Amino acid sequence: MAKPRELKRRIRSVQNTKKITKTMELVSTSKLKRAQDRVVGARPYAQALAEVIGQLYSPELAERFPLLRQPGKSARGAGVRRAALLLITSNRGLCGAFNANLIREARRRLEELEAQDAHTELHLVGKKGISYFKFTKRNVASQRVDIGDRPTLDHAAELAKPLMERFSNGDLDAVDVVFAKFNSAVSTPPTTLRVLPITPPAAKGGEGRRGAANYILKPSAEEILQQLLPLYVQNQFYRALVETAAAEHGARRTAMKNATDAGSDMLTILQRTFNRARQAQITQELAEIVGGAEALKG
Repeated sequence: MAKPRELKRRIRSVQNTKKITKTMELVSTSKLKRAQDRVVGARPYAQALAEVIGQLYSPELAERFPLLRQPGKSARGAGVRRAALLLITSNRGLCGAFNANLIREARRRLEELEAQDAHTELHLVGKKGISYFKFTKRNVASQRVDIGDRPTLDHAAELAKPLMERFSNGDLDAVDVVFAKFNSAVSTPPTTLRVLPITPPAAKGGEGRRGAANYILKPSAEEILQQLLPLYVQNQFYRALVETAAAEHGARRTAMKNATDAGSDMLTILQRTFNRARQAQITQELAEIVGGAEALKG
């Protein structure tokens, strides 16, 4: 059994660690509320953009906009031959398996694309993803560590603009984003989203403007789509950033709560062990005193 002095030192160490994890849990809880508000605020705008694009979409218009052209329906050839994958991770750790799950999903998607003989380039946001792929010596096309947990529309535009230009010029056939989808504070599954080419909801069912209401458009549908399509792509990037930020805070809060609970359990065991050791030490001291007194009598 460990000595009482050593146990006392361990108890103080666990108590100090528990204070840190509890504080981090409270900070993450506070940040999670603001991040969740950004996620909720971004979703209606994205849904409205998708509905408008779906109403305006038609096969004739799609041929005029590079962002709408599907692989195999252009001069680039059949299937995806050149793809870009953007992985969004956090800059900090202490959030459980959050970053590991995102990296695992990115690796799965890379292997899937490479199995289709597609040349894939990797773009990274966040220190954790950069550190991992630097360790594996994977070539990285671009990397960003300055976005943090408060992404803005400007950050999304900076990520989306060069990829949109390269897609429009025919340098890329597809652009995927791997991010953490924020369902709730405890449900943040890693998700792969195909951002480019754009597939409007109405186009998926094989319906275009035929099934929509007969609107009188001014300016024309072509001019409206010209403005909305880049906004739609930028908004998809923005949603991926804000949902990952909210998911990070949720994962960190859960991890710190588990660490605090584990610290409480450890303190209970250490305190009980300390009491036993202290009791044994007192019993031994009493026995030595009684033995000494008996020796003096004799």
